Amino acid sequence: MANDQKQIRIVQETVAGKEITFAHILGGPDPIIYKKLGLNPQVDYGSSAIGIMNMTPPESAVIASDIAVKSGNVYLGFADRFTGTLIITGEISEVHSAMVEIVNYFRDELEYVVCKITKR
Repeated sequence: MANDQKQIRIVQETVAGKEITFAHILGGPDPIIYKKLGLNPQVDYGSSAIGIMNMTPPESAVIASDIAVKSGNVYLGFADRFTGTLIITGEISEVHSAMVEIVNYFRDELEYVVCKITKR
């Protein structure tokens, strides 16, 4: 190497655990977010919300999707069993309730490690 500089090599690995690593609610998001994410544009933006979650193993998103749509009046915007990502939309209170139902079930019944639900 030139000038005797040392290079540092970093290797990152992920180990799939049973956890919800991210749970956030966007209250009253700007309409452009719906458009860019390809979500349902026929919503009342003033009282709407987007809920975003990520979990491992990624197939858990299928279970979370089922809980979300059965817990209230939410729209399943995106569920990916390969990345563990879930996006739901609906009224702020409905999205919040669905997220709480998911987190509680995963923590209490499936014994996952869960993060707290954040909101902005």
